[in-house]
Amino acid sequence: MDDELNVLGESLQECGTDPVTGFFRDGCCTSGPEDLGSHTVCAVMTAEFLAHQASVGNDLTTPRPEFNFTGLRPGDRWCVVAARWLQAHHAGAAAPVVLASTNARSLDTIPLSVLRTHAVDVPPDPGSLA
Repeated sequence: MDDELNVLGESLQECGTDPVTGFFRDGCCTSGPEDLGSHTVCAVMTAEFLAHQASVGNDLTTPRPEFNFTGLRPGDRWCVVAARWLQAHHAGAAAPVVLASTNARSLDTIPLSVLRTHAVDVPPDPGSLA
């Protein structure tokens, strides 16, 4: 993670550890050649975003123990695929984004100006985003 940058050009910050997120399950939106989906956007899950993802065939709420995935709930912070997040943005269902924890590689897919329109500081009670 030390050499990875966020979209602000600074050191990439942790996205989430409850549940543990990231392509490498390291709590960060780190990426590499094996991350073909580009799991680089640190998003705070909302009910609307999760419903949209399910409607396009990307069920993020159902546990998948075989992948060590417990399923997501509103308020969880998760490294989502940049193209999936952009798809939700175009549908009016984008999840809030933590810029300090969003990998600079997401800029290959999403303009910074678009990410900024959805930027948030995570509230003390992320469950309030339901």
